[in-house]
Amino acid sequence: MGKTKDIHEAVEEELIFDPLVDPSDITVKNMKGDVALNGTVPSYPQYVEAATAAQRVAGVTNVHNHLEVDLPPGDYRDDATLTTAANDTLALNVTVPDGVEATGCDGNITLTGTVDYGSQRAATERGVAGLTGVRHIKNDIKIRDGADPIAVTILVQDALDRSALVPDDSDITVNTSGNTVILYGHVATWAERNAVVGAAWMASGVSEVIDEIHITG
Repeated sequence: MGKTKDIHEAVEEELIFDPLVDPSDITVKNMKGDVALNGTVPSYPQYVEAATAAQRVAGVTNVHNHLEVDLPPGDYRDDATLTTAANDTLALNVTVPDGVEATGCDGNITLTGTVDYGSQRAATERGVAGLTGVRHIKNDIKIRDGADPIAVTILVQDALDRSALVPDDSDITVNTSGNTVILYGHVATWAERNAVVGAAWMASGVSEVIDEIHITG
């Protein structure tokens, strides 16, 4: 019971400590390290950052982000304005290839198109996340086929071996089926887990990463 209470309080304190999050309307629930965030935040970046803050807390093994973005009246953008702003932003981003498009509807942005790398897919999402008027992002960007499963497995494993955040004695294993990478094993922190998943997305041709990694805390 004491540990459960400690994690709950630590997450609340981390949300208060983080200058990028307004925790006024956020409630935290914890069940043995399984943390749920409920309530509202005034922007999409705060929606993302609140979950990131919770992940930083020792003992947190999973975060369920149930927050909703409740835009202040002055931040609302109609569909045409939001769509134009998103596509203009993508056009100026050198990491986003041609052919990727954004469509805005009631504050929700849908991203479509095709890229070569998972890192390009993630960069596209980050590019529009900070726009005023965004409530949610649906990333429907596809990744081109053509990856050699054996080559992908080797590339990902080599990236993990180079990573300063992944211990040398890590039990992480990488399986590849077509364009899908499946990760197994254990890590001590969310930072290690993010490093592993990020390395998997960097390999060319990876269209999906299934995270079966357990955080021991």
